[in-house]
Amino acid sequence: MSTQTVRRTRLPSGEPIPVLGMGSWGLAERPWRRDEEIAALRLGIDLGMTVIDTAEMYADGGAEELIGEALEGRRDEVFLVSKVLPHHADLSGTISACDESLRRLCTEHLDLYLLHWRGRIPLQETLEAFLRLMDAGKIRYWGVSNFDIADMMELVSLPGGSDVVTDQILYNLTRRAPEWDLMPWCHERRIPVMAYSPIEQGRLLTNLTLRDIAVKHDVTPAQVALAWVLRQEGVIAIPRAGTREHVWEDHAALALQLTEEDFRALDTAFPPPLGPRPLEML
Repeated sequence: MSTQTVRRTRLPSGEPIPVLGMGSWGLAERPWRRDEEIAALRLGIDLGMTVIDTAEMYADGGAEELIGEALEGRRDEVFLVSKVLPHHADLSGTISACDESLRRLCTEHLDLYLLHWRGRIPLQETLEAFLRLMDAGKIRYWGVSNFDIADMMELVSLPGGSDVVTDQILYNLTRRAPEWDLMPWCHERRIPVMAYSPIEQGRLLTNLTLRDIAVKHDVTPAQVALAWVLRQEGVIAIPRAGTREHVWEDHAALALQLTEEDFRALDTAFPPPLGPRPLEML
């Protein structure tokens, strides 16, 4: 078992959580992989990657059911995150969706509940639902996903909106637009960013610059891409935990120390934004 400690960052409340967790987008879609996916999640918990992210949308609730099985007897070890779909995010719909997520996850509460992306339902109504869920002890914190800088500014202007604890966004070497304004804005307010698809669903792995840096450090291109995301304070990465091999690989990225030369090479291959750009989604 690896002894590498997972570094932590703090939520606005001061509570520390690991900067490396596990995502579940794509899990529970192939029945013959179920046992391996459950084993991967349990291994990640053993290694301290105890932020587990899911959503009612993933595999039409199947990912939540799989995670519920994986967490049997271990729920207290995990910081559990799920999301409500925008078209469910009115007052009664959010509460009903949360109840269904809790049922599938076999738990009495979520540590963090997110609005999956911005929809047509007024944010104030979703916030009211989150408040009621907190008062009922069904969620501990709430946050958002795929919110750009304008969305976040509108959110915190609403009554109770400043209690948001994270914005979960698409962030990796090929998706650097949040660095221009969104991430500095969140950092100033000590709101951590949760980065999904930190290796761009594997599409980054054939890049020659990543491969060259990986060879230099005797690691994989995926570990270079993940270490790059984890280089910043206040960023939590949630790569998909599909196999035990991938979980071990992700965890080992914590020990990778990229050099200034590496960062310059990556900036050349994947230039940072030179101005505001729309927030991207997958």
